[in-house]
Amino acid sequence: MTAPAHALRIRTTAGRGTLLAAILASGMVFLDSTVVNVALPRLGADLDATVAGLQWTVNGYALMLAAFVLLGGSLGDRFGRRRIFLIGVVWFAVASVLCGLAQDTSQLIAARFLQGAGGALLTPGSLSVLQASFHPDDRGRAIGTWSGLSGVSTALGPFVGGWLIDALSWRWIFFINLPLAAGVLLAAVRWVPESRDENASRTAGRRFDIAGALLGALALGGLTYALIDAPVRGPRSWSVLLAAAVGVLAAVCFVLLERHRGEGAMLPTTIFGSRLFSVLNVFTVLVYAALSGFTFFLSVYLQNVVGWSALRTGLATVPMTVLLLLGSARAGALSARIGPRPLLTVGPVVAAGGLLLLRRVGPGASYWFDVLPGVLLFGVGLTLVVAPLTASVLAAVADRFAGVASGFNNAASRTGGLLAVAALPLLVGLSGTGYEQTAALTDAFRGAMTWCAGLLLGGALLAGLLVHRPASPDGAPDRAARPATGG
Repeated sequence: MTAPAHALRIRTTAGRGTLLAAILASGMVFLDSTVVNVALPRLGADLDATVAGLQWTVNGYALMLAAFVLLGGSLGDRFGRRRIFLIGVVWFAVASVLCGLAQDTSQLIAARFLQGAGGALLTPGSLSVLQASFHPDDRGRAIGTWSGLSGVSTALGPFVGGWLIDALSWRWIFFINLPLAAGVLLAAVRWVPESRDENASRTAGRRFDIAGALLGALALGGLTYALIDAPVRGPRSWSVLLAAAVGVLAAVCFVLLERHRGEGAMLPTTIFGSRLFSVLNVFTVLVYAALSGFTFFLSVYLQNVVGWSALRTGLATVPMTVLLLLGSARAGALSARIGPRPLLTVGPVVAAGGLLLLRRVGPGASYWFDVLPGVLLFGVGLTLVVAPLTASVLAAVADRFAGVASGFNNAASRTGGLLAVAALPLLVGLSGTGYEQTAALTDAFRGAMTWCAGLLLGGALLAGLLVHRPASPDGAPDRAARPATGG
């Protein structure tokens, strides 16, 4: 691989500055992803929000990220990765201020949509800037450092956010993004070199699929609206039926458009010629739906039923993040030796066991004896899954589709979370201000944990039946992942 003319070395000031910009930017996005759930009870009470309002507070952000993250990466390739990255940082910071200043749920939800759009520009930019800027000899170390320190920010997020909520207000989980954004801008303007895909001008149609992105957003938005609005207006109301119809129609049009454009599409449908790739993305939707449903309900339940503070609630799931940080590399190495199927089958079963244990948590529960065992089991199961899943998704398609495959899998994980947060309250009968009522929320929480465990067991069954060792381009099993027994 030839190094670009501006290739950075990690030990230089410019290299460290570029790495700092990427880590701080990712930290902002990860912080908001982990902390908003902890803030839901407080902002719900402050803004007099319904369950639907809380759902949209989470899903407005997730919807924009899921729908536009692929487009955000394409914009960077075409117009300059640093330029789009900086626009994303400013956009995200301004939207964060609007979130913190919101006076009602409508304002907050609108600001969360804007924040998600900024995140769609920012998220792919953090990694692509490192990939394009560093010398090949230092690129792996730079990305590894970015991944590790970004993971630390994820672990610290619930602690910092919970403290801010208890000490100041839920609004400060959004205002904290301002100093972070200022640090990113200073470092990026000073040290990050500009880069772009030099072939973008010849492939602009392929790399700038606005129609596909809008149809994807409309499909997700229509289905999400139908699921969230159904408990409020009834599943047969005209608005719910219309939203569902629009979502389904947009999804069909999206598939037809992308198929018509062939490899010039934002999402070339030829990658689904790999059955393994398709199966792994369905698996991703199931697992991440369970993860998002679990975190959405647990944060509200621990505060409104068990009676914990926001800080204590935020700390409750930190062991899960620590397990991911410490164990993901080992799980990836094990998967390379024995193949992904065992881990992708066992991991969801272990995680499902953790969720079923959490069903017994009630008022006055002990963290050490009632909450921690379930969280640890869930964390162990998730740790067995994450790294093998990512590696298998990338190995399931040709190298030239690696970026698209990674982006689509990222979107699939966010889509799973989006649909879970939209559908679970409907499935467990939670609506209106039921999240403030102990009996209603207890029944809903236990039902949600059962549904999430079922999603995980469905993923385990899918993996056990259909996942196999990814093949190399010549059709042989990947040498790096071939077991010693030859099985």
